[in-house]
Amino acid sequence: MESLGNPRPKLADALANADLLVDRATIDRTIAQMAAPIARDYAGEVPVYLTIMHGALPFAGQLALELGARGLDLEFDYLHATRYRGETTGGELVWKHRPATALYGRRVLLVDDILDEGHTLLAVKQWCLEQGATDVRIAALTTKQHDRCVEGISADYVGMQVPDRYVFGFGMDYHEQGRNLPGIYALKD
Repeated sequence: MESLGNPRPKLADALANADLLVDRATIDRTIAQMAAPIARDYAGEVPVYLTIMHGALPFAGQLALELGARGLDLEFDYLHATRYRGETTGGELVWKHRPATALYGRRVLLVDDILDEGHTLLAVKQWCLEQGATDVRIAALTTKQHDRCVEGISADYVGMQVPDRYVFGFGMDYHEQGRNLPGIYALKD
């Protein structure tokens, strides 16, 4: 993918200038720990499990398996809403795919890789409530440590906090690359 004739930055260059913040074993333990309170909170129910594409895919898959191991059934669907479209700053929310599952009268668990400022997650949560969801909760693998989060949004289940740096790996991208890295990295300041 090229932008205005400029080649996309190389992932190898980013990795050479990045710190490994969280290794795979720590991510695995964190996701397993997150599953316990979620399974407890939804016991006896089958929530709509909405994966926010593309970033949440690795996290959502692993969390779903941990929830299944604890006896929680899920009704899977996904959505794709973005403000970034390959850029590093957000713009207007663009819906690429809305869930096909009816949300009216249902409890919904939104699953995302990161809660940064929260503009996209807030818009998605509000949309779910407008569709008649009775309860919308958010499971985020990571949250950024800063004070720029929009009012009215927070994650109900948080795996870990990451510094206010450009982070990538395990679902998070570096110019649409590196989502499948098995760790979480941050560019050096």
